[in-house]
Amino acid sequence: MSKKQDPSIWQGFKAFLMRGNVVDLAVAVVVGAAFTNIVNAVVKGVINPVVGAIGTKNLDHYSSCLSSSCQGDQGIEIAWGSVLGAALQFVITAAVVYFLMVLPMAKFLARQEARKRAKEGAQEVMEVTELQVLKEIRDELVAQRGGPHGGGRQ
Repeated sequence: MSKKQDPSIWQGFKAFLMRGNVVDLAVAVVVGAAFTNIVNAVVKGVINPVVGAIGTKNLDHYSSCLSSSCQGDQGIEIAWGSVLGAALQFVITAAVVYFLMVLPMAKFLARQEARKRAKEGAQEVMEVTELQVLKEIRDELVAQRGGPHGGGRQ
């Protein structure tokens, strides 16, 4: 009987965990959780007091009633303030991530790509120049021999 050499489940799981994408994702989740605390603090410490100068400090208190009365459990109340607060947190988070992480990384990668292209371009120019010199040498040798067919030897 032939025995198949299949990797064990543990080896496959270990290989899955050691992939770069999984590790990067785990780091992103941890950093994102820590970053959420910062954004929440900014919203509670800066945004809510600014809104509080106009109305209440807690956006959750902003709501509208669809029925004639929203006393206690009666009526249909739409808590649009909490949605506004969540939207503000999302916008702030997205702005901070974009301006502090994505934009600088994009600029850095663009500079590296430009350097790489410039280096490749310089090498191409050098190769073209060498080729041009070799063609000129060939043409001079052909001319000295007496024409394009090699002419006669002297």
